[in-house]
Amino acid sequence: MPDVIVVGAGPVGMLLAAELTRRGVDVTVLERRERSGDGSRAIGLHAPVLAALEDGGATDRILADAVRVSRGEARSDGKLLGVVRFDRLSVRHPYVATLPQAATERALAFGAPSPLRGIAVTGVHPGTADVRLETSGTRRDGEISAPLVVIAGGVGARELVFRPGAVRRTSYPDRYLMSDADVPGRPDSDVAVVHLAASGVLESFPLPGARRRFVAWDAPPAGEDGGFDEPEARLHRLRAAMRDRGETDAADAVTGATGFRVRRVLAPALRRGRVIAIGDSAHEISPIGGQGMNLGLLDAATLAPLLAHWIRSGTEPDAALAAWEGDRLRSARTAGRLAAINMRLGRPVSAVTHAVRTRMLGRALTATGSIVPNAYAMGLDAAAR
Repeated sequence: MPDVIVVGAGPVGMLLAAELTRRGVDVTVLERRERSGDGSRAIGLHAPVLAALEDGGATDRILADAVRVSRGEARSDGKLLGVVRFDRLSVRHPYVATLPQAATERALAFGAPSPLRGIAVTGVHPGTADVRLETSGTRRDGEISAPLVVIAGGVGARELVFRPGAVRRTSYPDRYLMSDADVPGRPDSDVAVVHLAASGVLESFPLPGARRRFVAWDAPPAGEDGGFDEPEARLHRLRAAMRDRGETDAADAVTGATGFRVRRVLAPALRRGRVIAIGDSAHEISPIGGQGMNLGLLDAATLAPLLAHWIRSGTEPDAALAAWEGDRLRSARTAGRLAAINMRLGRPVSAVTHAVRTRMLGRALTATGSIVPNAYAMGLDAAAR
């Protein structure tokens, strides 16, 4: 019997497994997918995460290949509205480290046990001394148990912990298009850019190898039928949005686009006895603003030493876990509110409202100093204290 079972082999689950293994804890990771996914949304790691990962060596592995984004710019109609200076923050890592999610996952998982793939957890049954899991799949049918179980399997694993209706969900009407493209020779190759337009926002983030991530607010054309989500239709709309919102030269470099919707989910609690939920299994926020994965990674990094102490001592650190849970719930609420603000700022508006919005944003960026970069770099997270 392992000391801890982690359900989910995504970045949050594998980081937790690596951190527990580093502390001498016997960990088993169960993953329903036969292979890791190819999709990638999360590309930015913020200062509190980089600081939290230093002891395990993941920070050095990430920074060896990442772009260090020290500043962001807000632009509108070809004009600079304001600058967000991460390099002026009084933190150990005054930048956002951007890296494709697959590379980030490899850095986080270093030292963790290989996940047992093709195993779906279908039931969770906490007991007084251990937790029993029902499993099914191509590699295992039956039961497995451990003293502690952490659910880090994302949205699909949420129902293993929470009753239907117990988790608050807010669905937003916003939808976005996303793509990565090669854009060599840009003078702003290490600058994050947010283009505000009356037709909606376009975000542009640096990636290693002279690549950039583009994310645009999207809406179906009037009278659009089922072809809305066809690959060619998505590509056409993204290119049109990029040209309209200030990235004309880069539009031709985009060769495909994915679409996604957003919602906000916050669980009422993260812990039920010996079962703990972290990451998207417990809280889900809009990826606009880039805090979702970071939130989950801080869940894992701050939980690992508490679980290791529990296993080594045999004594439940009840007060410390309660404080951890309170901190993570507050941090999730804060991140969710910030993501909602980001979405509101990026929605289409009339020409008059757009003019007022850009003027007010420019003034705010000038007047607030380090407040905005601190918020966007997750300086409001409890783990940043």
